Amino acid sequence: MTPALPPAFLEAPISHRALHDKTDNRPENSRAAIRAAIEAGYGIEIDLQRTSDNRAMVFHDYDMARLTGQSGPIQQVSAAQAQATQLLHAEDGIPTLDEVLEMVAGKVPLLIEFKDQDGAMGTNVGPLEADAVRALEGYDGPVALMSFNPNSVAELARLAPHLPRGIVTCSYKPSVELLPQSVCDHLRDIPDFDRVGASFISHEVHDLDRPRVAELKARGVPILCWTVKSPEQEAEARAVADNVTFEGYLAKHPG
Repeated sequence: MTPALPPAFLEAPISHRALHDKTDNRPENSRAAIRAAIEAGYGIEIDLQRTSDNRAMVFHDYDMARLTGQSGPIQQVSAAQAQATQLLHAEDGIPTLDEVLEMVAGKVPLLIEFKDQDGAMGTNVGPLEADAVRALEGYDGPVALMSFNPNSVAELARLAPHLPRGIVTCSYKPSVELLPQSVCDHLRDIPDFDRVGASFISHEVHDLDRPRVAELKARGVPILCWTVKSPEQEAEARAVADNVTFEGYLAKHPG
């Protein structure tokens, strides 16, 4: 039985990489951005990357330069080194998933994206998923897991069959993460949804009119979307999507 996406994920809007605003010293995926999202009552979307010692860190990019000013892949430093690497526009370093789970503690829904570890959406995955599942053991609160890489979602289904999981999807223009055309062509119509036991998708906001999205919606599959950047775009997206992942403005709470 595929675990359903908890209803909480269809209620409060979801803050993209938490409620970040670097002008207020709240960079993306930072502790300050997470605290701000909790205080505002928003759901939180975070990203996971792994370190050289296979720890799950809350960080978006493969290279650390944009977010820390120090170049080099996060996979080539240890968790302790990553924690000691200060984020730009913040007073602290890269958080571990364990820290973030302790902070959120079930107060708001937590949507966790696993960044592709294979490099081409293939099957070379496992260590990041394993450490995240370890950290999530006993976590009490609405949580859902997702990845662009369906093989990562399949690994999560194997490791934690009780946790709801979904696929992050998009138009797959060939420029996406420099993926080969053949991979883009395969993934574009979300062929792995049933194979990996997914219960939702989070789809690119500019591509919500895709027929496959309508087909899944007609099946009752919850449709989340990313990344909404204005109230006007949100209103348009909600014609299809059940909830939005937003940044750059304050999405209104329903009701």
